[in-house]
Amino acid sequence: MLYQTYAKIHLDNIRDNLLAIREKVGPNVKICPALKGNGYGHGSIALAHLAEEAGMDWIGVATVPEGMDIRKAGIKLPILKFSPAFPDEMSAALENDLTLAVIERENIQLLQETAKNMGKQARVHLKVDTGMGRIGVQPEGAPDLATFIEKQCPNLHLEGLFTHMPVADLADLDPFLYTENEIIEFKEILSQVNQAIGRDIEIAHCANSGDVLAHPNSWMDMVRPGIMIYGYYPDTSTSKTLYLKPGMSFYSRVSFVKKVKEGTPISYGQTWVAPRDTYIATVPVGYADGYNRLFSSRGRMLINGRSYQVAGRVCMDQTMLDLGPETDVKAGDQVVLLGQSGDQVISAYEWAEKLGTITYEVTTQINPRVKRYYE
Repeated sequence: MLYQTYAKIHLDNIRDNLLAIREKVGPNVKICPALKGNGYGHGSIALAHLAEEAGMDWIGVATVPEGMDIRKAGIKLPILKFSPAFPDEMSAALENDLTLAVIERENIQLLQETAKNMGKQARVHLKVDTGMGRIGVQPEGAPDLATFIEKQCPNLHLEGLFTHMPVADLADLDPFLYTENEIIEFKEILSQVNQAIGRDIEIAHCANSGDVLAHPNSWMDMVRPGIMIYGYYPDTSTSKTLYLKPGMSFYSRVSFVKKVKEGTPISYGQTWVAPRDTYIATVPVGYADGYNRLFSSRGRMLINGRSYQVAGRVCMDQTMLDLGPETDVKAGDQVVLLGQSGDQVISAYEWAEKLGTITYEVTTQINPRVKRYYE
């Protein structure tokens, strides 16, 4: 086994999550799983095949190369790039039949010229900013921009209209009402756009994971679940209206065990000193693998159903654990960084809390050198 530090991707769990979403939103609502960020660290190619096999309707990506890689893997599903393409990406995007988000006139005109020169008809989705403040045309400008695409861009087909909800994952009353009002506003914008272009947009979509779980009036023609596919709720306060199964476990092995005397310093900076005679295990995982340096003397790992604290600073490629004055741990024993060992569990929620971040960052930051095994 060449990879002592590796991740197991639980395809059955992810499939169950996808099918639970399908059951929740019903057969008439399209599902566009977000596979950006290498499938949130789980592997976009394997998950694209899974999405296609599970009857999903679209795939969502963040970059043109992400979409190209999925297309080269033989995936036939429509692929939506959630943000606009730069001019030097447009020909590659259209060559790979990616559907592009559009948000402003100059970029749209360049895309029209590119499509015309290539002899292609490109599908586009107009992004509206209803509160995220990231990208998108302002609501009042959406009808005019839609009309420009419809009337002056013969090589572009305005297939979709969409927005993104910034607080749909929060269950407190104020953000809940904000999201509900945002959905109402988006539907009004959709009505205005339909009236301006003289037809109905085929696919209107605004629902992320939080919306899927808590805002059924947001589902419209398509939903775009992200983190929930991989087994995590977008926020600890999110309404847990579906049971989700984790999509990843993260493992390594003990490479070395030694006994040290009280007062022995461990790792860089000697920030941790043995408080008693103890055994130290070395594990070949570090921040280059995605085991964050902030876990120095704060994190924990599981071996043989027991929890052990990190001793000293996490190194680039190795981390030490305090095993205590007596141990049966030996070189070669499995180490669980994320997942279950006996009755003990370490979840991405725990990592996120300790690191002051979110589960999204936890899984996406597990480095590509960590081999993914699919089961």
